[in-house]
This record gives sequence, structure tokens and C-alpha cells, in this order.
Amino acid sequence: MHTYLKALLTAITLVLSSGVMAAIETYQFATPEMAERFADLTVELRCPKCQNQNLSDSDSIISKDLRRQVKTMVDAGKSDDEIRTFMVQRYGDFILYDPPFKAQTLVLWLAPGVLVVIGLLVVVKVRRSKPAAPVALNEEEQAQLDELIKQKKENP
Repeated sequence: MHTYLKALLTAITLVLSSGVMAAIETYQFATPEMAERFADLTVELRCPKCQNQNLSDSDSIISKDLRRQVKTMVDAGKSDDEIRTFMVQRYGDFILYDPPFKAQTLVLWLAPGVLVVIGLLVVVKVRRSKPAAPVALNEEEQAQLDELIKQKKENP
């Protein structure tokens, strides 16, 4: 019975740990410069599926395909600009971590500055606003207050 339990635990461990063994992609390049260009491009280009991962860090299927595409283009002698242009034509400016400054990306570039200015204006406005002056009580209200204070002192 002891050996069956041991075999069962071994089987469970193997099944649960199989997800940990992910394939590591390795690419062979003709020169170290080509390998460096590939590494730089895959860090610079964003995964179209993932929220905020570059091609180098993503395990998505599309990122794997795009890494292969980048390798093929590097091997074919394409320049970095040609590879970026190809990717932008196919996936739009979203694929670049550093999108160009143009009409379509104007909001991306200007929104942070505009939000900071608005925040500063709100802070200045709040600091300059004066608290409301206390409202004076009329004679009847003052008399009622004095009566309540007198009752409180007499009956603590």
C-alpha cells in the first residue's frame, strides 16, 4: 500500500508541474549584431494581445509568431525602420511603446500634461477658497441657546 501512495503522489506531482516546463525559444543568428537587433526590436515592440508586455516578455501565440517574423526579417537584411514600419502597417501605432507624435496619437502625448495642469488648478482653487463666515444667531435663537446652556448646567 505504501508504494501505491508513493506512486500516486509522484504522478500528481508530475501532472501539476508539467505547466512549469515551458519551451524556451532560441534563435540562431549569423552575427552577434543581428542577435542584438532582434533583442532590441522584440523589447521595443508591444504584444498586440497583451495589456502591457513587449514581444520579448510575452508568451502569447501572436507574440511567438511576431518574434519569428522579426527574426525572418532580420535574417533577410531588413533595417530596423523597415521592420517597425511593417509592424505599424499591420498592427497600428499601438505596437510601438514609443508612438510617434502625430494627429492620431496627440491625445496620448498631451493628456498627461493637461491632467497635471488641471490638477494644479484644482489645488490652487481649493487653497484660495475661504471658509464660509459663521452665521450670527438672531435674538430669538440666541435666547434659546442660552436657555439650553442654562438647563444643561442645572441638570448635568
